[in-house]
Amino acid sequence: MAVISMFYGIIVSMYYFDNRRHHLPHIHIRCQGEEAVFTIPDGELLEGKMKKSKRKLLQAWIEIHQDELMADWELAINGEQVFNIDPLR
Repeated sequence: MAVISMFYGIIVSMYYFDNRRHHLPHIHIRCQGEEAVFTIPDGELLEGKMKKSKRKLLQAWIEIHQDELMADWELAINGEQVFNIDPLR
């Protein structure tokens, strides 16, 4: 697992070789005791739960960084090092 960004208490991670379970590009989120999985690039909730206010922040961040997230996804599923992505400001 690699943490790729953190903002407003939201921790965004990608796991290496993680295309077997969900079969879709996605990110893992931890925030205030909650865990969730969101798709890239549309920001749909796949699994878990997240407060609505934090979910809106995350979805805005996903929309802004779609290209970088997809590039990191390609690296991660091939076991290569991913890059940090700027937080939401």
